[in-house]
Amino acid sequence: MQEPQPPDQTAPPPAPGTIPPSLTEDGFLDGRLRILQPEKGYRAGIDAVFLAASIPCAAGDKVFEAGMGTGVAALCLAWRVPGIQITGIEVAARYAMLAEENARRNDCGAGIKVIHADVKDTLRRDVAHLPAAGSFAHAFANPPYFEEGKSTPSPVTLKAGAHNFSPEDLDLWIKAMHGLLEPRGTATLVYRAEALPKILATFEGRFGDITVAPLFPRDGLAATRIIVQGIKGSRAPVQLLPGLVLHGDDGKFTAQAEAILREGAAWRMR
Repeated sequence: MQEPQPPDQTAPPPAPGTIPPSLTEDGFLDGRLRILQPEKGYRAGIDAVFLAASIPCAAGDKVFEAGMGTGVAALCLAWRVPGIQITGIEVAARYAMLAEENARRNDCGAGIKVIHADVKDTLRRDVAHLPAAGSFAHAFANPPYFEEGKSTPSPVTLKAGAHNFSPEDLDLWIKAMHGLLEPRGTATLVYRAEALPKILATFEGRFGDITVAPLFPRDGLAATRIIVQGIKGSRAPVQLLPGLVLHGDDGKFTAQAEAILREGAAWRMR
């Protein structure tokens, strides 16, 4: 669902109406959104769409995204819930510029702010251009999936950087999201299903009323992805939801998956 980034991360984004060979223009929400992404790079897929569908925000809310990439999840969320204000942080300059360009191309420039920085820097108190603690009602992230030492490094520098994600990095991202949220704010992640114990351990003491929703490739198969959502400061127990089956026996998306992927429907976690 995500692939390598081109080596050039300093070139400016293309002018509107032009698409250089190093980029593709991909349709999301049945073509309602047109997103520029690197042809050879970390590319957002359906995980970002399901993540955006699960965030329980309303018009007027301030929302934070950790690791924005090219802005797919943020734009899907902005399309579904008009009137929200999204601030995203992205460490790779090339992706940050593409996220800004994609927001403009999809008429969301006024509602989406992109900050070129490291998510972990939000834990510091001496960086003026980063959001203040307690600024957001909701926070969400689609962290890199491959942990350092468990996969073969890519020859593409930014792919390796995106995919070599240590357990310490995951803990720091969740800690940053917790710090930026107001009391009772929600944090939402999409991640590998096998990492659920690690996610629950990092949520412990920070979030409660945690809901876990599996994403099953097909009926009868084990989940490969999970969406985990918690409420800051809550002490309520964990709930395991029924989850969502992506494909039917015919290989096509199920009706529920189609509604989210094509129509931008919400996927309610609580």
